[in-house]
Amino acid sequence: MCRTLQCVTLAARHLSPEREKKLVFLTARVHPGESPASFICQGVIDFLVSSHPVAQILRDHVIFKIVPMLNPDGVYLGNYRCSLMGFDLNRHWQDPSPWAQPTLHAVKQLIVQMNQDPRVSLEFYIDVHAHSTMLNGFMYGNVFEDEERVQRQAVFPRLLCQNAPDFSFSNTSFNRDMVKAGTGRRFLGGLLDDTSYCYTLEVSFYSYMAAGSTAPVPYTEETYTKLGRNVARTFLDYYKLNNHIKDNRPIHIHSSEVTGDSDRKGNGVGRGAGDRETERSRDVRP
Repeated sequence: MCRTLQCVTLAARHLSPEREKKLVFLTARVHPGESPASFICQGVIDFLVSSHPVAQILRDHVIFKIVPMLNPDGVYLGNYRCSLMGFDLNRHWQDPSPWAQPTLHAVKQLIVQMNQDPRVSLEFYIDVHAHSTMLNGFMYGNVFEDEERVQRQAVFPRLLCQNAPDFSFSNTSFNRDMVKAGTGRRFLGGLLDDTSYCYTLEVSFYSYMAAGSTAPVPYTEETYTKLGRNVARTFLDYYKLNNHIKDNRPIHIHSSEVTGDSDRKGNGVGRGAGDRETERSRDVRP
């Protein structure tokens, strides 16, 4: 039975030693049955290692650490939600056992270690899931007392909504339900400082609703990977907006380069799609 943990590291190559390094940490498949998460993760990795000018700039300025599969035992066994030992790993971030939840324990130790490194600023943690009832891609975030931090947390999903035709900001929500205290998003949102942003990225198992359309568009492996590429691409927009990346190389990105013309039914696809979903359809488990 596979109990190893593999972490993909894409390091910034040309940062000066005295400059603080921005770090983005992504994980996927903590729930083994949520296979769309793997295609999104693959899309992120494929884009970041590509020769696309956006990917080259990101590699020059940001370190990406990616754990594509947090629950390898559960995936191997064909489980939907639990590990080999019968645990829902996304409820054990607070105190994972090195014996019963070894991958979770290892990732938590790595994140804690990196958070204590003065040379690194761990700015993003994103855990990728799939959703059984809602349409489109969307995010869950945390709730904070500081209103400015709340507003800053909304920046990345708003930018992603501009880049991804299937991502819905109106389906994105922020909460601090006690039942989710053991999830990666909630636990790390309380552990990391106020310059860090922790999200759950969800994507529908079946379809997304295009803007101006009355019929849902079925997801495919390719459209899942395109969402992953758009997630990666959005980091450039975010870090340029925050002046961390001041690269003046000309970049002419057309939507078709990343998302594909066949998927774009009109400008702003996905931005209003969540309005068709009601609160009662929300799956509150991840």
